[in-house]
Amino acid sequence: MFRRLNRREFTRSAAVVLGGFSLGGATVVQDEVESLTRNRLVELGINALARAPEMSYFADGHRGAALISAHLMCVNNHFSDDASSRIVELFDRNWGSGKLCAPFPEGDPVQDAAEQVGKALADGMGTLREVGHDAIFAMHAIKAFRIRPELATKERVKGVCDLIGAIQPWRDNPPDEAVDPPLFSDEVAASRYILKEASHAIDRFVGFGQGFAGHMLTFGQSLVELAAMGDVEWAESCRTAFRKYVTETRKGPSPDDRKIKDHAFTKLRPNQAEYWQRRGEKTLGIGHVFKYPYAYYDLLARAKDPEIEKEFESKAWQLF
Repeated sequence: MFRRLNRREFTRSAAVVLGGFSLGGATVVQDEVESLTRNRLVELGINALARAPEMSYFADGHRGAALISAHLMCVNNHFSDDASSRIVELFDRNWGSGKLCAPFPEGDPVQDAAEQVGKALADGMGTLREVGHDAIFAMHAIKAFRIRPELATKERVKGVCDLIGAIQPWRDNPPDEAVDPPLFSDEVAASRYILKEASHAIDRFVGFGQGFAGHMLTFGQSLVELAAMGDVEWAESCRTAFRKYVTETRKGPSPDDRKIKDHAFTKLRPNQAEYWQRRGEKTLGIGHVFKYPYAYYDLLARAKDPEIEKEFESKAWQLF
């Protein structure tokens, strides 16, 4: 089980290695270690979320959320310096220096940035939109604006709201009446529910890819985290949409669904440095490799259920 660190603890832990060290034959420079303590990935991520509507809104929105997820995953779970620095290195070699993450003009922060994003999310009115990415992107943006309030400029806030509005309806069918998740503000019960649904989804979709299981984690976790931040109304505004998604996931693969080769078995997990060291330089995809494990470890910490953790860990290699 993972213990959450406060910012002071993480900063003190990171400070002991600021002189640089060797990782996979390369010297890790001070800036890579400091990226997390300076919340640099959060800035790159919110820039990407805000710029995504001007580019490839869905794929680039994923990349923005992945940057913020990676920061939170490393900090909240006290990832080792080796693992954290490798993650920063992968971002720098792929997205960090491109147009997507480029700086925005400086400006005064918008005081109601979180409220604007939350209202844009609630405007969905229970519609299931592209596997819940309106909620996923909204939560990450709100989190980023609260971590770095000076980044909540008019241009960024508008970009994020435009991104949420761009997410399209997807399989927006009535939910099964039997699908009744706990209140998202009950983080223990809700986290256990989401983890169990994701675990069952892994079993259902063997041979068909694990997007349903992965997005059960990310969609569900975004609502739990919104509620935990005090934004219960915005989280609950997505209840019907989440029930629709659980209903779809419980159906399993359709006869005409494309088969996808399963991951090879491995004992490595994303909380281990070797997992990231073995990844190729261009294997980030659109960011699920960060978003799935962030949601997973966050839900595990909230669920406080060793039996659920044991069950999930026995099959987690299929997802990660």
